[in-house]
Amino acid sequence: MNSIDLESLLITIFVLVDDWYQLEGKFLRGRCPGAKAEMSDSEILTLALIMDYLPFPGETQFIGFIRANYGQWFPHLLERSQFNRRLRKLESMLETLRRNWVKQLGGVNSNSFIIDTKPIPVMGYRRSKRYSDFHGSADYGYCAARKMKYFGYKLTMISTLEGLPIAYDLVPANTDERQAVESVLEVVQGCDIYGDKGFIGHDWQSEIFHSTGNRILTIHRENQHHQNSSQFKRLISRIRQRIEGVFHEIQNTGRNPERFLNKTVNGLTVHMAAKIASHTLRLFLRRQLQIDVLTFQSLPSQ
Repeated sequence: MNSIDLESLLITIFVLVDDWYQLEGKFLRGRCPGAKAEMSDSEILTLALIMDYLPFPGETQFIGFIRANYGQWFPHLLERSQFNRRLRKLESMLETLRRNWVKQLGGVNSNSFIIDTKPIPVMGYRRSKRYSDFHGSADYGYCAARKMKYFGYKLTMISTLEGLPIAYDLVPANTDERQAVESVLEVVQGCDIYGDKGFIGHDWQSEIFHSTGNRILTIHRENQHHQNSSQFKRLISRIRQRIEGVFHEIQNTGRNPERFLNKTVNGLTVHMAAKIASHTLRLFLRRQLQIDVLTFQSLPSQ
């Protein structure tokens, strides 16, 4: 394996982003009054994506690093607050770009998926929420797996068995697991969806099947009359490890979504969009271009 430097990675990602932008992205951009922005949308999207591959806790440090080391490539680099405002305007475009990579990776052709949720705290549990932008949007919740009380959201995600995110959503933390995933379940039709015991419920599973054609497959609780076979339990256990691996990678590579420290709902949603998009790009670079951004290695062609 050969090493790949940050300069080469920046160029690669910019070319991928700008090629897509020229073909599709620019037509998604509505008319903006005033003079044309000097820093291009492609530059904004590129930096938002690569930010997650570098060990900086926030945008201020990241932009300072880019300005000091790659300022000649981004001569019109914005200040942090301006960069953040521009990025928020491009959130829907960022998600469209991500879905383009999902399509190229064949994610839309799968017929088996995994579904799960993850806690996303946004404020201290005992801190007053009355004057926060999250008041009325986020809520108090409890994560049984981690025995953790928190105030914030649940990140719900449906992904392929290979760990490719297909769709995701943020819902208040007190939302029932089954209700929390209904919006992402509508993205696929007639598929097998594997989940944990939080998605047990015959009536709910039947409702999902009649509305989407999706079969929800879970391990039964020990007190249920009908029990799963040992073979099915082993299958579910292997599949569960895969989505836990996806959430582990999302949380422990780059910026931790539990520590975004955003002060507004819009700020949180755009940074979550960038996080999931950068994770999808990481898989795209590995599978399509044999580049591993976790180790900055160029992998041998298969």
